[in-house]
Amino acid sequence: MNRTTSAVPIVSVAMAGVLLALSACSSSSNTTNPSNSQPSASASANTSAPAGSAAASGGMAEGPFEGWVEGLPKIEAPAGFDWKQFSGTQLNFISENTPPSSALAANIGIFEKATGIQVNIEQSNLDIVAEKVGLDFNARNANYQLIYADPYQILSKQSKNLADLNDFNNDPSLPHIPGGLEDFIESQLQADGYMGDTEHLYALPYDSPTMVLAYRKDVFDKYKDQFQQEKGYDWTPSANMTWDQYYEISSWINDKVKSGAISEVKYGSGHEAKQHDSLQADFSNVLGAYGADYFEGENLGSVGAARPGKSLLTSPEAVEAATMYKKLLDIAAPGSKTWDWTGVAEAFAAGDLAMAPIFHENNAMFEDANKSKVVGKVAWSILPKGTKRSANLFGGTGIGISKYASEKEQKAAWLFLVWATSPQAQYMILKSEEAGSTPTRHSVYNLPDVKKGMEPGTEEAKAMPNLLPMNAVLEAWKLENVYMRPKVPQWPQVDTIIYTELSKMLFDKQTPEETMKAIAKKSDDITGN
Repeated sequence: MNRTTSAVPIVSVAMAGVLLALSACSSSSNTTNPSNSQPSASASANTSAPAGSAAASGGMAEGPFEGWVEGLPKIEAPAGFDWKQFSGTQLNFISENTPPSSALAANIGIFEKATGIQVNIEQSNLDIVAEKVGLDFNARNANYQLIYADPYQILSKQSKNLADLNDFNNDPSLPHIPGGLEDFIESQLQADGYMGDTEHLYALPYDSPTMVLAYRKDVFDKYKDQFQQEKGYDWTPSANMTWDQYYEISSWINDKVKSGAISEVKYGSGHEAKQHDSLQADFSNVLGAYGADYFEGENLGSVGAARPGKSLLTSPEAVEAATMYKKLLDIAAPGSKTWDWTGVAEAFAAGDLAMAPIFHENNAMFEDANKSKVVGKVAWSILPKGTKRSANLFGGTGIGISKYASEKEQKAAWLFLVWATSPQAQYMILKSEEAGSTPTRHSVYNLPDVKKGMEPGTEEAKAMPNLLPMNAVLEAWKLENVYMRPKVPQWPQVDTIIYTELSKMLFDKQTPEETMKAIAKKSDDITGN
């Protein structure tokens, strides 16, 4: 069965008084317990108690961390727990070079002061992170005790090398996850935390980047009437825009730029189409929009599976998607074929592009006058529709612990996970000058200032610029709009095949149909189908 037709647990978040369904691809649906849409009891209990004192819940004491915010679940441990028992321990956290990790690194002193544990955060490109993690696991060295466990590049293949976090969370002598697992957005917990089943928890959700459409509101407002007169429809990006219209709009802007009628941008559109994982991500948005998918297995984007089943890329829907994608890239900014997700975001920030599918957390850069020429000019929408739906790729990741670390290192690492993924740390990262990620926690989204931050022009939006795309992102997270890549052990090899063959197509070395057949054959060879 095509994975995109399988239902996932639908999780609702109370935002601005409206219950919005958040979901990914799993086998059943349910609704969040209403109690989860309000701050938990631990978030409101004993708000005046000093750090380290026994909490009103009985037998629990607040952690010695600065910056607690009323309305968020507190970090707590059993009464008498010594937060500095691992003082002097050094932990190495390897992460992709993402805004949340930069924000965490900038604020790591909070954790180190409270625990005496030193954390070194190493950031690099995801492919390098995956390579280093693989080498470390193969050698069983635990040079990295903390792992940025990308679900598709690392978790899918390396889950058996990660500690089961349930062992720590269920240990009565250790701190537990503040707010409980239920405070995480369920779809993201499944994608980021589990592999093959839900009995073993390998990572806690840490960031939630999602691909949606960034566009220049000033350009679309200024030339709206002219375009409508010529083409007969409102071109403002919305849930009703199709990929055919996206192509037509991009072509129209290109023509006007060439004639000198439009000077605000250089190109109608741009993409992350370098021969790299980013190309697969960019293409997946179109593939899913046309009702196609990579494999026939069920629930591959949620808990994942050891075997994905046969490739579906020879289907008419997949060939149609590939044909459209080639068409889109033929008129996109020429640099698109050399850009990964960082490159296209930088081109957009430079003012070169009228619109582009971009991971939403780049909005902080777009609103930074030191890095951007488009401050105050950016708006967001979910991605255009194909013949089936809008498909918006979810790119979130969790943090796990190497099972090869010593017992002492693993417990010290657990303290870091409790803090780094806690609601208060996620809120801190959201507000950080380093422009961190948008939260994976219900409780953070329920804060009044976070809700206000989604409204353009508010002081809260200026302080937390990554919230401005969230109305589009919340729409993108709905079951009918989200796209989750297959979480299977063979995915890293299949991913390489996908972007290698797609790159050949983009450089006119093979047709879309030949490309899909080549990917399908090589994928089936790897998966044994």
